[in-house]
Amino acid sequence: MMERSDQMLEDDEVEDLDEEESFFQDIDLLQNHGINVADIKKLKTAGICTIKGIQMTTRKRMCDIKGISEAKMEKIKEAAAKLEDHGFVTALSYAVKRKSCFRITTGSTELDKLLGGGIEKFRTGKTQLSHTLCVTTQLPGANDYPGGKIIFIDTENTFRPDRLRDIADRFNLDHNAMLDNVLYARAYTSEHQLELLDYAAAKFHEEAGVFKLLIIDSIMALFRVDYSGRGELADRQQKLAQMLSKLQKISEEYNVAVFVTNQMTADPGATMSFQADPKKPIGGHILAHASTTRISLRKGRGENRIGKIYDSPDMPENEATFAISGVV
Repeated sequence: MMERSDQMLEDDEVEDLDEEESFFQDIDLLQNHGINVADIKKLKTAGICTIKGIQMTTRKRMCDIKGISEAKMEKIKEAAAKLEDHGFVTALSYAVKRKSCFRITTGSTELDKLLGGGIEKFRTGKTQLSHTLCVTTQLPGANDYPGGKIIFIDTENTFRPDRLRDIADRFNLDHNAMLDNVLYARAYTSEHQLELLDYAAAKFHEEAGVFKLLIIDSIMALFRVDYSGRGELADRQQKLAQMLSKLQKISEEYNVAVFVTNQMTADPGATMSFQADPKKPIGGHILAHASTTRISLRKGRGENRIGKIYDSPDMPENEATFAISGVV
């Protein structure tokens, strides 16, 4: 009896170990795909120790590692792509994955209550609007619109399936069926963001006419991290232009609507011209010209938000006030 109990304990320990190991893929697995030990050691020295770590590192930064040439970098990226899934999962699968998240107590019951539940507040509601569109796109509409699936590319780690469930309740939709119609991927670098568009295009081709909306929340966040200072501004704008061109082609080729969110930044020059709101969207004129309709969102009083048509080819400038209420 004692031996059997010991055996069960050993089995439990092995199972726990397997769960910990499955949390990430060690970079040593690259050896099975033709990457030598010396190059793997160089990556580890640079702080890249997992397959996902390679995915999170730009090509430029990897080439800066001593001993890693451009040819080696491409080979490493290719090997990592074979081991790491391209990134898209259904919102339902992502919701199951988030159930394994645990919370650490602050030592204060009231503070734990404050942090553990309730409303997640955002400054303008752009992420909330993205989540709402994930649900409303699936609803049948005018002109025999049948509803359809959505691809959501998240650059800020703000996608929450639980929020989709709350919105689905408003429209009396089945939670699991609704979540299964949303394909979600987390982008880690601007390069990865561009690569995910290739996977999205392949999915649109594979399931022709099924997908109706592509969401990127937000489009400039990773570009601001990967390209800093005026010295890299030209490179950033060139890569951004390539991404926007790809988005336009995908939209027209597969008849898919594209919704992207962006951030605002202070405009020092606006204060000199006495503008009421001295802020401007980041990304410059390239992003402005690539967008068909631009909506500016700002915070109003309390839970109110104000949306204003900033630029549109067929709609006049106008404002609308809406409210974010409940757990959304």
